[in-house]
Amino acid sequence: MDTAKKDEAQDQKHDELAESLNDLFNSVTTMIKSELQGTNNHLELLEKMNVKVAEEYKGFGDLASGLRVFVQQLKSKSGSFNEYVEQIDAIEKQVTEFEAVVSMLDKYVALLESKVQSVYQTKTHPPN
Repeated sequence: MDTAKKDEAQDQKHDELAESLNDLFNSVTTMIKSELQGTNNHLELLEKMNVKVAEEYKGFGDLASGLRVFVQQLKSKSGSFNEYVEQIDAIEKQVTEFEAVVSMLDKYVALLESKVQSVYQTKTHPPN
């Protein structure tokens, strides 16, 4: 009977060990499932964020296309203004030259005025 008790005690220890190992494996399995579920949740969130960012960038792409068309229109309009800018530059150059001529004429008129006054003074007040 002693052997039977030993066998029974070993079977009981074996059952406890098997039960402990089973609990350990179940706990590890539960932990791994939880980790995988957490990772899955993160991936789903990342996927949703990617979809949202893609929608935002699509809107930016549309905006960029609109801006490109607007810039092209501005370039074509500014091209037609170049002719007017060249005309304004030519007029400005002519005005500068005209101002120089007016300045020379002003000096000449001042010199003539001085001579006329000198002649007039000598005629009205002859030297003694």
